[in-house]
Amino acid sequence: MAKTLTGIVTSDVANKTITVTVTSRETHPIYGKQYTVSRKYAAHDENNEAKIGDKVVIVETRPVSKRKAFKLDSIAEKSRGSIELKDEAL
Repeated sequence: MAKTLTGIVTSDVANKTITVTVTSRETHPIYGKQYTVSRKYAAHDENNEAKIGDKVVIVETRPVSKRKAFKLDSIAEKSRGSIELKDEAL
């Protein structure tokens, strides 16, 4: 069974490649405290369809390049747009 991960697209600058940040909650083995861990994965996006902020599902595949061993499976949720602050000249 291939490994599937769900995360947020943090970069789509490269052609046919997206960077996906996957966050998970882990428990410390000794102290029992929970903390969040963020991992970044490079995933193959054949049609350049995922954009920054989209929630996507990536699936493990054979290595496409040195860093890419995942490919885009589906877009779970499209981003609702970003808020950009305007530079105000004083």
